[in-house]
Amino acid sequence: MTELTGRRAIVTGGASGIGLACAEALAGAGAHVTIADLNGDAARGVAERLGGDAWAVDLGDTAALAEHELDVDILVNNAGLQHVRPIEEFEPERFSLLLRVMLEAPFLLIRAALPGMYERGFGRVINVSSVHGLRASPYKAAYVSAKHGLEGLSKVTALEGGPHGVTSNCVNPGYVRTPLVEKQIADQARLHGIPEEDVVEKVMLTESAIKRLVEPTEVASLVRWLAGDDARMVTGASYTMDGGWSAR
Repeated sequence: MTELTGRRAIVTGGASGIGLACAEALAGAGAHVTIADLNGDAARGVAERLGGDAWAVDLGDTAALAEHELDVDILVNNAGLQHVRPIEEFEPERFSLLLRVMLEAPFLLIRAALPGMYERGFGRVINVSSVHGLRASPYKAAYVSAKHGLEGLSKVTALEGGPHGVTSNCVNPGYVRTPLVEKQIADQARLHGIPEEDVVEKVMLTESAIKRLVEPTEVASLVRWLAGDDARMVTGASYTMDGGWSAR
């Protein structure tokens, strides 16, 4: 597939998990992909394999992004992290870090990319949100807050970008089979008072009609579609891929 040939894409958190799957899907459609990741070595390895570029970047250092400029056609805001604590035990700095990485950094990257997108009359901003951008769960105050904010940012971007040929959408998966999800299991077991082996079924999938984790390639297939011409009238939307969780 060559639909995205000549397009330049950036995928944050692109060295693993959902980001890696997105980078592979976009490169497979012909795009030149920059892998932006905290792990510079991993980013360079993926970039070399896909024929793209690597950008070792700490998205928690928002001050360094404030005056950044991006010459890019497709921006995939995917990088994220999780921290599971009751509100009264939630460390303020961790709360701030999650908001910086998953809300402030996307704002700054969108801000950096829009001038070039406007000049060319084409742009795709694709925000990997979550079902937690539409619903809440206990013990995830920072993550839920950041994802709800990302939903609003995406819609504002859609309204401002529409006249300039720029679309902005969110992808909202449930629990995806990634290291980010696997790292939550011990904390979830402790907080809910259940064995670790019961966490996926009794916590993560309890609201889903389809009782399995989402695969990263499934999320990437939607991201790749949103980046293409068939989605040029799709903007300001939030696409759930949550096995029916948000249908409740």
